[in-house]
Amino acid sequence: MHDKPILQVRNLKKQYGPGCADCADPANRIIEKNHCPKCQTVYACRNISFDLHEGEILGIVGESGSGKSTLMKCLYFDEAVTDGKAFIRSYQGGQTNIFEESSQQHRFIRNYILGMVYQNPILGLKMDFSSVGNIAEKLIAAGDRRVKRMEERSKELLEHVHIPIARMKDEPKKFSGGMQQRVQIAKALSNNPPILFLDEVTTGLDLSVQASVLDLIKRIQRELGISMLVVSHDLAVIRMLANRTIVMLNGEIIEQGLTDQILEDPQHAYTQQLVYSLI
Repeated sequence: MHDKPILQVRNLKKQYGPGCADCADPANRIIEKNHCPKCQTVYACRNISFDLHEGEILGIVGESGSGKSTLMKCLYFDEAVTDGKAFIRSYQGGQTNIFEESSQQHRFIRNYILGMVYQNPILGLKMDFSSVGNIAEKLIAAGDRRVKRMEERSKELLEHVHIPIARMKDEPKKFSGGMQQRVQIAKALSNNPPILFLDEVTTGLDLSVQASVLDLIKRIQRELGISMLVVSHDLAVIRMLANRTIVMLNGEIIEQGLTDQILEDPQHAYTQQLVYSLI
């Protein structure tokens, strides 16, 4: 186990809107929840700081609008941060703030170091490509041009996530929601990324399908030792997957610690409410 975290995030901020005299100064800010009633600026993420360690599953839980999905989009460069720093141990020795890098370097990080599984499979898959083609697309983006090798790797991954061999050439649009998430997971794993982001991956799935997707995520983490950041509004999902948990509300971290600790002795009133809703 390496002492230095695999990912360090410091004071990440994301706002939508310019701010005004009422809300621009953090010390004297007048906002309702996470937005300014005067200029309508939304402070989606406010000074978010955390570490992700090697081989760890870190859960991020919070209600809709808490900022957790915006945080994921910022870390995967789908959104530009307003301010803040992030360091990846396997990129430039963990010395370079990835948010200040060029779009070309962002593509490199996405292709080689990060994997992403979106809540909506349409964001992560080309629905008219075959499942094998979707995985090959990620491999090509990382510079692989060996057709036979790409096909073998795609089949290996789809088998790994329990997509029947007979359906490997099928397009994801022909699959159920649970199968689409499995193809997304296979695609995200194609380049053996050390870090995998999972954003509300079980939302909208039937309970039995949810359970099989969660089992798959746990198995992958156990077998491959990937570090994962798992976002959910559902504490039951986080309880099943995460070693440690961050609780977000209105764009801020209000509590964090070992998942068992948070479930057994929640400190913040909002976390208590979340935990009691599980009982």
